[in-house]
Amino acid sequence: MKWRDLPSLGALRAFSAVAETKSFSAAGRALNVTHAAVSQQVRGLESELGAELVQRQGRGVALTAEGELLAQSLAKGFSEIQDGVERLASSGAMRALNISPTPTFAAHWLMARIPDFKREYPETELILNPTGQVVDLQPGGVDMSIRFGEGDWPGVEVELLMPTDYVVVGATSLVGEDKIYEPSELQDFPWLIELGTNELATWLEKQGVVPRTNLNLTQMPGYMVSDSLRRGMGITVTGRMFVEAEIQAGSLRVLFEEVRSGRSGYYLVRRPGVMRPPLKNFCTWIKRMARESLSAPA
Repeated sequence: MKWRDLPSLGALRAFSAVAETKSFSAAGRALNVTHAAVSQQVRGLESELGAELVQRQGRGVALTAEGELLAQSLAKGFSEIQDGVERLASSGAMRALNISPTPTFAAHWLMARIPDFKREYPETELILNPTGQVVDLQPGGVDMSIRFGEGDWPGVEVELLMPTDYVVVGATSLVGEDKIYEPSELQDFPWLIELGTNELATWLEKQGVVPRTNLNLTQMPGYMVSDSLRRGMGITVTGRMFVEAEIQAGSLRVLFEEVRSGRSGYYLVRRPGVMRPPLKNFCTWIKRMARESLSAPA
């Protein structure tokens, strides 16, 4: 008999519960249905198999020889199914959680908060894989990425984590304190760009500026962009949340500020489908951290 020709799983579960409890009422309570529903399932199973499986005996039931044979097979089968499900769940829960933020987000926001996550979930092994490259969210690999944009990436599930304005900033030692620059004039400065990103080209195009082919660009990891920016080695385009303190202190100057679209910000990006428990925990935790960060006094 092929599996497609087997009786319904619901009927087999109902009979297995009756065989275990020797009672329609107790089986109904175990399955969270009425005893009448259990009785109907068992009677339907008997009709489909052409064999009597149970006999009423006082206030309970007794299994026939055929019923005993089926009950033993079902107990073994359901036990193997349960073992397989538990192994799969355990495997998913134990595999390290692999998160891929952008380097800038990791260096300026996420890393300072990771100890809090580890205190809350000490059993979760965490892999942080900062990269500006688009990552392939395949099962068994990166569980989730954190990316800046407007959340319009196809084939993935996205959730806005932190809205933020985009600003072009430079050290006052490089750009001065008074002159107001047009977007096209900003091409005259040396630019510091995070490896693997295209924020500069995107930003220039949104301002109606055709990027020059001979722009003075230096690409480097995100943490190096931040350090070089503060040293006056160039200007960059970044989320305002990462440089707000320096802007307020006067060491960095905003040369241009992007008007937020309402969708612009950092997003949690994951493949569609069921999340395994460690990823659920991380999402709950990081969204709480983001709410606290956004509500904190500037």
